Amino acid sequence: MSLQDKTVRKVAYCAMLAAVAMIFSYVEVLIPIDLGIPGAKLGIANLVTVVGLYFLEPGEVLLIAAARIFLSGFMFGSGMSLVYSLAGGAASLAAMVLCKKIKGLSVIGVSMAGGIFHNAGQLVAAILVVKDLRLSFYGPVLLLFGTLTGVLIGIASKKVLLVVRVEGQKITENRWI
Repeated sequence: MSLQDKTVRKVAYCAMLAAVAMIFSYVEVLIPIDLGIPGAKLGIANLVTVVGLYFLEPGEVLLIAAARIFLSGFMFGSGMSLVYSLAGGAASLAAMVLCKKIKGLSVIGVSMAGGIFHNAGQLVAAILVVKDLRLSFYGPVLLLFGTLTGVLIGIASKKVLLVVRVEGQKITENRWI
């Protein structure tokens, strides 16, 4: 396969994943689930980020995540939701990229770290915006919620990675899962 063919495939994968992430974001807006925690969502669009980490370069996943955050923020959110999403997404992606390098850590563990750091990033952004350190008392609840949603997204990601094929090879042929 030529370099041009590989580049076209990468662009196609990135576009497809960005489109799927936007669909997931839209579905999450359409079906609001009251989880008892203000602003809390399952984060099903993060499934795309987790799956993308296993067959794209981190920079490509960053572009997909940024596109999703900006587009969904402008289409379904507000200026403040965009700030919180960017903070959470950046912290989450950085944590997952680092955790993915840990030998023996499964996709569920990587996703769980992403969920925890997503909430931590949003909490830090909220503290900086509101300028009130008392918001940190919300941390333990967000830690628990990030862990739970991270595990759920990780389980779903693992199921997707078991069936997805990239360039003719099953991802499970490697020891990623």
